[in-house]
Amino acid sequence: MGSDTPAPRKRADAERNKLALLDAAAAAFVESGVDVAVRDIAARAGVGVGTIYRHFPTRADLIVAVYLHQIEACVEAGPALLAARPSPHAALADWIMMFVDFLTTKHGLAGALQSDDAAFQTLHGLFLERLLPVCAQLLDAATASGEITPGMDPLTLMRGVGNLCIGAENDPHYHARHMVQLVIKGLRADS
Repeated sequence: MGSDTPAPRKRADAERNKLALLDAAAAAFVESGVDVAVRDIAARAGVGVGTIYRHFPTRADLIVAVYLHQIEACVEAGPALLAARPSPHAALADWIMMFVDFLTTKHGLAGALQSDDAAFQTLHGLFLERLLPVCAQLLDAATASGEITPGMDPLTLMRGVGNLCIGAENDPHYHARHMVQLVIKGLRADS
């Protein structure tokens, strides 16, 4: 029985390393693009380069993993924000800002995601499949509370936010977050 106890700890350590790697890679991709040096990602995550290659043998594997990790973080955040924030509108606003951060990373990955690599082909469908229901849940809660005007379609909102984020990474004078905050304010029933 003593030989079985280290395995769960190793798995937990490996999972923590993997999550740290994904967060570090996402930040590095936003700052420097998807061609950032693997050693820079490893240093940012506090792991060795070998750890990256053990988890993600190719750059495409790492890019897909970062994308999926961020989708799941947005999915998990929706219900958590509804439970933790003082109102459904506040939860929706926080979630939309998290979505903006995700889109910033996603736009940084756009060139790679448009390649012919088979690993990238199903990501957009998964993006919509996983995130639309969360956005709809948040919109429904905010509508039911009377905080926002009824009738906002989740896909329309997500596309609008996405369109406001396009090009932000290339223009230091354009502040997508500010524009998105105006949209969030405009959703309010009393605006």
